[in-house]
Amino acid sequence: MQEQGLKIGDRNFTNRLFTGTGKFAAKALIPKMLASSGSQMITVALRRIDLGSETENILDFIPKQVTLLPNTSGARNADEAVRIARIAREAGCGNFIKIEVITDMKYLMPDNYETLEATRVLAREGFVVLPYVLPDLPLAKKLEDAGAAAVMPLGSPIGSNQGLQTRSLIELLIENCEVPVVVDAGIGRPSHAAAAMEMGADAVLVNTAIATARDPEAMGRAFSLAVAAGRMAFEARMAGESQTAQASSPLTGFLDE
Repeated sequence: MQEQGLKIGDRNFTNRLFTGTGKFAAKALIPKMLASSGSQMITVALRRIDLGSETENILDFIPKQVTLLPNTSGARNADEAVRIARIAREAGCGNFIKIEVITDMKYLMPDNYETLEATRVLAREGFVVLPYVLPDLPLAKKLEDAGAAAVMPLGSPIGSNQGLQTRSLIELLIENCEVPVVVDAGIGRPSHAAAAMEMGADAVLVNTAIATARDPEAMGRAFSLAVAAGRMAFEARMAGESQTAQASSPLTGFLDE
């Protein structure tokens, strides 16, 4: 079975694990993680990019072949998200943008309404928009209509490592969305990532679980393998569950012969 790549905007991805740059103990760990995982897209907050730095610029640690996904972390409304996205493009970070608008400082839940407004504006301006949202099917369809290139529902709160707490809601998006569904936030273990892919998610974005592992390089590889295995299982069309035992070998026959 030949695995089909994932197309978002004008880019084709053969690796469905997307990663992040936050929380690494040292920037030098980032290229090692990217090499071991094979991740082809990585997100970075614009406020962490210092183009005028004469010492360390985080972009120097991201290989050129890896697609940069600037995010609008810190934005409190649509206007701020749009402004951050425009600055990122002017700074040479490309047309990909992850919309992240958060007004809830306790649980860090995305503001779906402001995210939709920002998506409408930026899609019209030619950005490849990946909005980070609470999983909400009517909203996801509005995001599609607004020009989103994908939707990124959270699995559980940012950095919580709780896994797929919103599983049933994400399944609705996977079943009904025409754009790719990328599970973002809360993925804490490779098994969580595999489960998301087995559901039919098109990709997952993992940051905290990799960056804060004792060995981020090895953990990146573990997540990459889990994502590939989960996708392969989905493509193979897994057998259904049964409430009763089903014999895998004949239980009668030769003893009576």
